[in-house]
Amino acid sequence: MVRPYNLSKYIGVLKPYNYELFREDLRNKKMLDQAHDFHIASGKFQVLQKKEEFESYFRTPGFGGYHLLQLNDFPGQGTSPVGVVDVFYDAKPYVDAQTFKQIQSPCLPLLRTDKLVWSQNETFEGDAQVANFLKEKLKGAVVDWKLEYLNGNVYKDGSFKLDIPNGGITDLGRISIPLTEICQAAKMVLKMEIRNTSFSNNWAIWVYPDKLPEISEKKVMLAREWNNRVKHYLQKGGTVLLLADTAQVKSDVPPCFSSISWNAVWSGTPPNTLGILCNPKHALFRHFPTEEHSNWQWFDLVRNSKPMLLDHTTYEFKPLVQIIPDWNNNRKIGLIFEAKVGKGKLMVTSIAFDRIMAHSPVARQMYYSLVNYLNSPDFSPEVTLTNEMIDKIFIQP
Repeated sequence: MVRPYNLSKYIGVLKPYNYELFREDLRNKKMLDQAHDFHIASGKFQVLQKKEEFESYFRTPGFGGYHLLQLNDFPGQGTSPVGVVDVFYDAKPYVDAQTFKQIQSPCLPLLRTDKLVWSQNETFEGDAQVANFLKEKLKGAVVDWKLEYLNGNVYKDGSFKLDIPNGGITDLGRISIPLTEICQAAKMVLKMEIRNTSFSNNWAIWVYPDKLPEISEKKVMLAREWNNRVKHYLQKGGTVLLLADTAQVKSDVPPCFSSISWNAVWSGTPPNTLGILCNPKHALFRHFPTEEHSNWQWFDLVRNSKPMLLDHTTYEFKPLVQIIPDWNNNRKIGLIFEAKVGKGKLMVTSIAFDRIMAHSPVARQMYYSLVNYLNSPDFSPEVTLTNEMIDKIFIQP
């Protein structure tokens, strides 16, 4: 998504009519005020995916190298703003040159691990490696690692000392970290660096409590479908949590976690969205660590959902968890939203919590945070939706 003021860069013979069309379509769809947020959230998610892509190449023995399809935005083929710089090769605000260079360094610490989401009762296990394509080997290298909280406090640390030959991948050793002391849901950062060099790398991992305090929906009507019973309860001033049956959601948006590779119009196949957008400071996420953009802990939640189409709602209505649309097809899409309905309060999610909570610590934590929010004084939706508006979200009998 391109911010409107970028259009002023076009001072030559070429005019950015394509971006003007996207801007006006976004305005018509009542989401122009979100253009910057879409841009930043989708861009940060793009960098995370690029980092994983590059590291998968480096981790592959005998891999002969790679070539980026495009470093800058491409204005053709329906427009493909896929670059980490724009068409003028100016940096975008979500990544700088040093960061992008660092994730594809010629000497790069690597991590092999089965997953990035862990429970408190587990022991983190991962294999440390270094891909060294410098001209020389590193004699007596010391590779330090540490698992940190976001505030910089170190949970565990260690190091490996060995010679690192050039021309391929070197196994450093196993990192094994019991997670029992992490008592609250936390995003952690595992860092590795080669001592006395500029070569380093880091990975986010998420740790969730194995057991959560009991939560009660006694003050809330728990519903699986939108029907007259729910409508009457809301009209009387009740509070409803609607865990929508994904089969009843009227939508053609596939639940894709990854974002567009090049251009959805050109490829004609999913994915055709660009990750999520949310406000991490919102009380809904008080017990669920997140950024404003998609990260790997959202995989279970997004893949096991049915995104809801909300184009018919009012301008001021924004989902709490929103799917960023393709710039060729701007639509208001949500996974979680709240609203005043009649005299009551409604929370709706099309994430299939019932289906995945038994095996997904992420889903259990998100549900726990959601119900805590519903039971708190903070739950006070500001925007009103009518029954007729909500009717349009679901397949009617």
